[in-house]
Amino acid sequence: MKIMKILLVLLSLAAGITTLLAEADGLRLDFYEQSCPNAEKIVMSQVQNILAQPQFQNAPAQLLRLLFHDCFIEGCDASVLLTDTNGTSVVERQAIPNRTLKGFEFIDMIKEELEKECPGVVSCSDIMVLATRNCILLSGGPYYPVYTGRRDNNQSFFSEALSDIPRPNGKIFEALHLFSLRGFNTRETVALLGAHNIGRISCQFILPRLGTNFLDEGSADSTLRDGFIKEIKLKCQKSNSSFSNTESLVSSLGVTEANWSMSYFEEEFSSSSSQSAFGTHYYQKLMIGRGLLFADQQLMANEETARIVEEYTLDDGTVFRRDFARAMVKMSNLVSLTGSQGQVRLNCSVALKSS
Repeated sequence: MKIMKILLVLLSLAAGITTLLAEADGLRLDFYEQSCPNAEKIVMSQVQNILAQPQFQNAPAQLLRLLFHDCFIEGCDASVLLTDTNGTSVVERQAIPNRTLKGFEFIDMIKEELEKECPGVVSCSDIMVLATRNCILLSGGPYYPVYTGRRDNNQSFFSEALSDIPRPNGKIFEALHLFSLRGFNTRETVALLGAHNIGRISCQFILPRLGTNFLDEGSADSTLRDGFIKEIKLKCQKSNSSFSNTESLVSSLGVTEANWSMSYFEEEFSSSSSQSAFGTHYYQKLMIGRGLLFADQQLMANEETARIVEEYTLDDGTVFRRDFARAMVKMSNLVSLTGSQGQVRLNCSVALKSS
């Protein structure tokens, strides 16, 4: 096991991640080596069990989105997992950008197994980071090293989540600004948005582009092409539903309707095909005007981002995978609680009471 870890780290170094392996404050590789030696093995085993179940075919994308929404707000501290247990406060989960988040149950499943092995030792924030990396790897994505030693936050940040999560209908300058505030340059931003190349995107985020007053401009999204509009209608329409009032149709969509979604990966997205799902098809689709989200297609509205998109389509995916791995290391190391800060929750959705 140790030999395998060393080999994987060496592979990461060879891929050019050296500069990002500078020690993160309070985090290190194999943080639980003494306190819970089997921690990372348990996380990987549980992720493998999750991905083996057909009903969890979208788990990699769900965990990626969950981690992003957590780390983007006050760093990777599992604050997005907290629920309002007493009905008197608002939490990140309730913010509009987070209401469609999924994958919470996967963190709970892994946490339950870790609590059996090492009670009160492994933080929920470390579980999220490790589980997401493992899902990416098992979906055919690149390996990247994960530092551990994060602690969980005992508070949630509703207002920040409401205002600072990039919008699916946001323009390119908005996305670049929000990412830059967290230290990501333009290239890293384009690489991270490539996470959309796995999983499915709910039609409720796509259909507003067909509305009669998209972005208050008095018409549908002008960047959509006729053939693509027809395909969206075909794949997203509800039986016996009319598209004469797209806004009403969108509001009637249930977020649990897994079939009401589209993917950048053309083949049937299942456990059997997910191994090949992590590629550059996302960028290839943007090049021909077939971005599912307005925010995705906006990468072609900026000269610099469009140039990076094109670069990612010119090889077998090596450049994108390298840049994505680097950006994910950086995302995972966004300011975290470490040492004596924060806490290690016993239940990932409930903060420990202050002593």
